[in-house]
Amino acid sequence: MKLKCEIINDSDHEEGVFIYAPKGDVNAEKIREFVESLSEQKLVGYSERGARVLVPSEIYCFIVEDGKVYAISESEKYQIKDRLYKIEEILEGSDFVKLNQSCVANIKMIESFDASIGGALMVTLKNGYRDYVSRRQIKSVKERLGLKI
Repeated sequence: MKLKCEIINDSDHEEGVFIYAPKGDVNAEKIREFVESLSEQKLVGYSERGARVLVPSEIYCFIVEDGKVYAISESEKYQIKDRLYKIEEILEGSDFVKLNQSCVANIKMIESFDASIGGALMVTLKNGYRDYVSRRQIKSVKERLGLKI
């Protein structure tokens, strides 16, 4: 069976890829994964081992420490040359949410959150990293997590 491929140039519609295939088609799944990997923004991180292209979905959070920006993965910490606000711009519309002035976290990596008596919200990520949500960001974080405001 010969596969049909068609490109439709239409500036009135958002870019997208539609795959018509039988349920459970392995090739269709591989194509979907490939297309999703193309659309994911990539950043370069630096560690003792050298430079590495980072895929945002593998990053738990981006933090600022001693004036430097770091990406924290499950087991590694990479320095990023960009400023945190630039990373926020790159990740806009993705699964990341600003927790405070020095932390942008991946909402898919949030394990739990604890609300204190004073109304502060502590977020714990799946890798054990913990950080507070600033008062300014509580509303947007709760909205992104689907919590009652």
